[in-house]
Amino acid sequence: MKEAEPNPQATAAEPKLGATAAEPNPEVKATEPQPEAAVSKPEVKAAEPKPEAKAAETKPGDKASRPKTEFRNKIIFTLSIVGVLAALVAAYLFAMQRKAQPPVFQPVTNPYASAIYANGMIESDQSSGENINVFPEVSGPIIKVFVHEGQQVSAGTPLFTIEDSVQRATVELAESNLKAARDQYDKRRASYDIDPESISKDVLDTAEDAVNQATAALKAANALLQYYSVKAPVDGVVLAVNAAVGSYVSSQGVYDTYTELFDPLVVMGAPQDYLAVRCFVDEILVSRLPSKWHIQAQMSIRGTDIKVPLEFVRVQPCVSPKIELSNEKQEQVDLRVLPVIFRFEKKDAPVYPGQQVDVYIGQQ
Repeated sequence: MKEAEPNPQATAAEPKLGATAAEPNPEVKATEPQPEAAVSKPEVKAAEPKPEAKAAETKPGDKASRPKTEFRNKIIFTLSIVGVLAALVAAYLFAMQRKAQPPVFQPVTNPYASAIYANGMIESDQSSGENINVFPEVSGPIIKVFVHEGQQVSAGTPLFTIEDSVQRATVELAESNLKAARDQYDKRRASYDIDPESISKDVLDTAEDAVNQATAALKAANALLQYYSVKAPVDGVVLAVNAAVGSYVSSQGVYDTYTELFDPLVVMGAPQDYLAVRCFVDEILVSRLPSKWHIQAQMSIRGTDIKVPLEFVRVQPCVSPKIELSNEKQEQVDLRVLPVIFRFEKKDAPVYPGQQVDVYIGQQ
């Protein structure tokens, strides 16, 4: 058998390892690019930052904003520290225990072993009633004021004069009527005396009656004219003058714009050597009130340490509603009190009628 001849195509197709490694193939180098190297290079370049990003990171605005941010942070930090310090100081100040200030005057105390408390009102010392309220009996504007507060007056002293022109005209008219009536009567009387048959007795009597009527009318007009001059009814002190020149007054008094009520023209009181204290004892405490033979009391003037012993005068035996000083008409007062009146010598005591005081009533 013949030996197999080598196939020149297969031999040429099978490259030799040695030759392949040693001899460079120019076709392969020219036509086949190296994919691994070509691929790896773009990957490395993609990982690197872009020029735009680098340019953005290195802008001059970023360098200028850093100091501003740092300055703002420093301000916030400083304010926080100041706030904490202020809170600590405030906590310390509020936690300090301050000593109470001593009272301006000593509180009212009970001077007796057993006593009851009552509110008191200072008023004029009179045998009956309270202060004297003067009201006019006619209406009209005031044209003259003759007195002032605190003035000592006697009975009959003029206080006010009210405009009286109309009433004076009425008096003049009454005087004229009286004169005419008298003239008529005189003529008829003379005629009757000369000849009784010249005039009847009835006509003469009628003329006389007219004179009497005119005389009475004049007397009434003059009496009414006197009311236009308001005078002091008794001796005393003028405590309050509630009207001025030009104020319109009536029999109800003078209108007060503050209280919207009518007040008296003048409030008078007795001489101020002695003053009275009207105490209002709660109806619940009336049973504990000592007898008039063993009663004693002490007054404390509010706002001071002055204490004044009181002299018992009388008990007003009529329980009445408690007095409220707000002058409100719609007030409903359920508490009732018993008035008990004391008196004391004023001397130099800083008290005035209408002032409220504290009173303790005890037993001797």
